[in-house]
Amino acid sequence: MRNLRIAFGLLTILPIGLPEDWQPGDSGRAGIWYPLVGLVIGGLSWLAWRLFSPYFPPLVTGVLTLLVWVALTGALHLDGLADCCDGLFASTTPQRRLEIMKDPRLGTFGALGLLLAMLLKAAALSSLTASAGLGIVLAATLGRWCLLPAGRLPLARPGGMGADFASGLRRGAIFAAAILPLGLVILLSWQGVFAALAGLLAAAAVLWLAKTRIGGVTGDVFGAVVEATETAVLLVFAFK
Repeated sequence: MRNLRIAFGLLTILPIGLPEDWQPGDSGRAGIWYPLVGLVIGGLSWLAWRLFSPYFPPLVTGVLTLLVWVALTGALHLDGLADCCDGLFASTTPQRRLEIMKDPRLGTFGALGLLLAMLLKAAALSSLTASAGLGIVLAATLGRWCLLPAGRLPLARPGGMGADFASGLRRGAIFAAAILPLGLVILLSWQGVFAALAGLLAAAAVLWLAKTRIGGVTGDVFGAVVEATETAVLLVFAFK
């Protein structure tokens, strides 16, 4: 249960907290529970969407649902997305890109990336039908599962949470943790299959860009992977 507590403590603002006796690699050993955390985040966001839908217009419902979703995660992954947009799209050397990604200031690319991600998610959420609402749960669950194969890729820099995650992650956890997103895909039938494929392609595109631009992955790249996966899944479910 310690690893489960770590997973919730790292990925949500739920009042669970991290253990005081933190050990190197703990974030990776907790990775097997990340899809379950996504299931809870997605489930609570879906519940909010269902509660808002009867009382607000679709656009307002989408925005309010997104606010709940972001609040549950403490905007953790959005921060990584912004840093990646600032660094990966800069016309400079790989080392300088890494320095930009560590800079806490928000640049033009980061601001545009955040704005685009939030607009796409809000628009997709506002377009979901009642039968497609569970796409919210799949998006959050698959997004966090994608962190596991991403954690097996080469690191762009030593140290940091990315390195801690990679050091504790075991290959077997990737397959065991796939049970939850796979079950959701089966439940959601062909639409779930197409959404999962779109999400995996989006994650792969982020990882390819990171490998090309900085030589590997970082904690910020992991955040961008989650956001890209979630957005792609939602867009498929919003497709008319």
